[in-house]
Amino acid sequence: MSAPGPPIGILAELTHRCPLQCPYCSNPLELLKVNRELDTQTWLRIFSQAADLGILQVHLSGGEPTLRQDLPVLVQALADRGVYTNLITAGIGVREGLFEKLRDAGLDHVQLSFQGARPETTDLIGNSRGAHVKKLSAAAQIRAAGLPLTINAPIHRKNIGEVQQFIDLALSLGAERLEVANVQYYGWALMNRQALMPERDDVMRVAALVEEAQERLRGVLAIDFVAPDYYAQYPKACMGGWARDAFMITPDGTTMPCHAAASIPHLSFASAAETPLAEIWGRSPAFEAYRGFEWMQEPCRSCARKEIDFGGCRCQAMKLAGDAAATDPACSLSAFHGRILALAAEDSVAQDASMTYRRIGVVEPA
Repeated sequence: MSAPGPPIGILAELTHRCPLQCPYCSNPLELLKVNRELDTQTWLRIFSQAADLGILQVHLSGGEPTLRQDLPVLVQALADRGVYTNLITAGIGVREGLFEKLRDAGLDHVQLSFQGARPETTDLIGNSRGAHVKKLSAAAQIRAAGLPLTINAPIHRKNIGEVQQFIDLALSLGAERLEVANVQYYGWALMNRQALMPERDDVMRVAALVEEAQERLRGVLAIDFVAPDYYAQYPKACMGGWARDAFMITPDGTTMPCHAAASIPHLSFASAAETPLAEIWGRSPAFEAYRGFEWMQEPCRSCARKEIDFGGCRCQAMKLAGDAAATDPACSLSAFHGRILALAAEDSVAQDASMTYRRIGVVEPA
């Protein structure tokens, strides 16, 4: 296999701590406590290596990244190297004046999540009373600081009826962009799939609603729509393709091609705190495992779409097909596609499924 080109982006999960307990969280079930988080100097060293590697953008996430007292220092270090920084925040418990400090440090953009377009939905899904009001305040602070704002709207059965209200909310807050992203079922969302899976008709209705709004609001509000894998005809290129142009780093430094890669049991991942990023990116066996096309089975190997979706999600193939090298079951050409459709149909009408809220210690490591 030829050497990979330089990566474009990193998702840096600075912490797993969060004031919200969303049942669809993309963090792993085994959440890391504060004593396992990398310290400031280690993150600075990693980000310096990232800039040397050619990284163009770093998405600062969590958990809730604003809980890190050193966040302005990290932003400043990236800005000094010309790296674009995007903060992904829940907007809860943000320190007074933080957005101004981040702006002055060189922060380029903020993504603010809303669990619902209505206060009662936001508070229910995040399991935090008064969360919606705090998010509205955070949005006002972000705009007052002159920072570009994207509203993130993760969609599932509990809030899929609020998409028009999400659009109205984004407009009222002066956001430049709205991301209407159907929840993808890994980690906490997979655990809560029966409680969260929407019905197909509702997904199709929302897709049409968003398409109309995209055209009507062109030049006013950019709207992105992320379809749910379980109702797809073809899979998405997860993270742009396995170790193709982006990767992520967990709070303890574990470096992986995507959020859920640790769910593939035969792979092991190096820590950026101990191994240079260039070595991880260029020579790590885990990054090489599904990079390119040689690993592909049929029908992926002969498929004209393999340079579009790169076989889809390896973690989903592992979970639903039992083989990380199999075609993603989200693809209509997969032998397991019927299974994913059946699971979606069954879960979407489950009436008595309760939500397990995300929090440290709910799920113990095996």
